[in-house]
Amino acid sequence: MLKLAPSILAADFKNLGQQVSDVSKAGAHYIHLDVMDGTFVPSISFGMPVISSLRSCTDRIFDVHMMVGEPGRYVSEMKSAGADLICVHAEACTHLDRTVNQIKETGLKVGVALNPATPLSVLECILPEVDMVLIMSVNPGFGGQKFIPYTLKKIKSLRKMCDELGLNTDIQVDGGVTCSNLRELIEAGANVFVAGSAIFKGDAVEQTKEFLKIFEEYEQ
Repeated sequence: MLKLAPSILAADFKNLGQQVSDVSKAGAHYIHLDVMDGTFVPSISFGMPVISSLRSCTDRIFDVHMMVGEPGRYVSEMKSAGADLICVHAEACTHLDRTVNQIKETGLKVGVALNPATPLSVLECILPEVDMVLIMSVNPGFGGQKFIPYTLKKIKSLRKMCDELGLNTDIQVDGGVTCSNLRELIEAGANVFVAGSAIFKGDAVEQTKEFLKIFEEYEQ
């Protein structure tokens, strides 16, 4: 199933609750929440209090993207705040297996994210244990960046890996995703799409509907 995950990093924080509600009612499947610590990535975004305060605005899956060092430290707090899925960076975990299983033990879904230059080989042992892999198609830390073209090949290679192992793993792509490149990403094998500026830097409801119209082309 194709899924849209609007990233609130690009939203208007003065009206955050309303915007989350609006894109949810328009048909978004996930709400993508970028947690940044200023160390693993240059920016600092928000944490548990913001996530908790938004939980009552929507029943959509809270897809928490942990761009922080050693994210295992925050798993229980993120669950309490309302996370449904926690995605951690392979590059940020000293013991990735331990962190993945720590998340699974809470009953949450787990994803592993890879930066653009990180090879897929780091997933070889852990891939059967995760629900989702996030391919970063920009270098993490800032919104509004342009899509890095070579990450398309990574998506294709990852889908092939999953197919060969008989895995129905979600492949999420984050960074520079727009309606213009969406079809190419779907055809490469991705099925969960993070869109920030492409949703919120305009009429968020109408932009959400534009993404969903393209999904319909592939789901008929």
